[in-house]
Amino acid sequence: METSIEGIGEAVTGGMIARAVEPGAGEAGDAGDTVCRNCGGALDGPYCRQCGQKAHVHRSMAAIGHDLVHGVLHLDGKLWRTLPLLAWRPGDLTRRYIHGERAKFVSPMAMFLFSIFLMFAVLSIYGLSLTSLENGPGGAARNLEMAGRGLVAEIQRAEADKQELLTERRDDARRRERVARLDQRIAELRQSRAALERLRQAVPTLALRDEGFKTNWPRLDYGLQKINENPGLALYKLQSNGYKFSWLLIPLSVPFVWLLFFWTRRFHFYDHTVFVTYSLAFMSLLAVALTVLGFAGVWSGVIAFAAIFIPPIHMFRQLKQAYQLHWGSALLRTFLLLNFCTITATLFFVLLLGIGALG
Repeated sequence: METSIEGIGEAVTGGMIARAVEPGAGEAGDAGDTVCRNCGGALDGPYCRQCGQKAHVHRSMAAIGHDLVHGVLHLDGKLWRTLPLLAWRPGDLTRRYIHGERAKFVSPMAMFLFSIFLMFAVLSIYGLSLTSLENGPGGAARNLEMAGRGLVAEIQRAEADKQELLTERRDDARRRERVARLDQRIAELRQSRAALERLRQAVPTLALRDEGFKTNWPRLDYGLQKINENPGLALYKLQSNGYKFSWLLIPLSVPFVWLLFFWTRRFHFYDHTVFVTYSLAFMSLLAVALTVLGFAGVWSGVIAFAAIFIPPIHMFRQLKQAYQLHWGSALLRTFLLLNFCTITATLFFVLLLGIGALG
């Protein structure tokens, strides 16, 4: 319940932040008085020419609710014009925004902020946080270790019972039967312990540094030691820093997109930035959709198929449409971009670990 409330809070916060950076041009407004109540300028439309305030000024509780929903979901027409293009014709959206059609669509940064916050909110609501991995590989290894200790204790108790029987003076069939049962029990426990130990060694743990590795940066070494001692701390910091520094994905990705077109002057860094930002926004929304569908009971095979094939198809369409490429050229660049994405994700992960260790 707590994670659900936090998730809803993150979604609302993301919407409000996205709304704060979204230009207000091109939104509908109702005509009101002939004089602006803010600056006193003459009104001849839904907005004041002098200060930009709406002509129609709300003054009701319903207006507060309207402003909240409007701010969070951009219910002004922009979102519903942007989403279909972002999903099916992302390159057209990218090209049209770059060449000046700004008032019609949600800006790349606003779309990115809203989608990132929404993604983390949905993951939080469904309990799919990195800290839940405490019950995953790292937690599993610790649970297996504890189970192994329990087996050792049982073996010791069985051996003690056997020794006690062997010290008895009487030697009858009943005692020999009990000793045989204890021998069998001890053998089974030892086999279970050996199997458990092999399984424990096969399960990876979150070990960020071994005892012999040092960076000679005391603060970083201290942070890595703390994370290594408490993997849950590393996972928590990765999660909390993940959306706080998600914007780093943009400057990390843009140079790689530039490498795809570095020999031509037709495209600029601004163009690549718009491309990357809209692409990241779509991938975040795709993660949201697949998460919801997965918890709604959609077959996991369909989810996996979509997660594997939709991103490269979307990248291909966005590259081909935005940069007006031929099929072969777009396919080659899509292949390179997929590899660049792996490099970018690795760099982002390392940066998050470093930020978490230094923090």
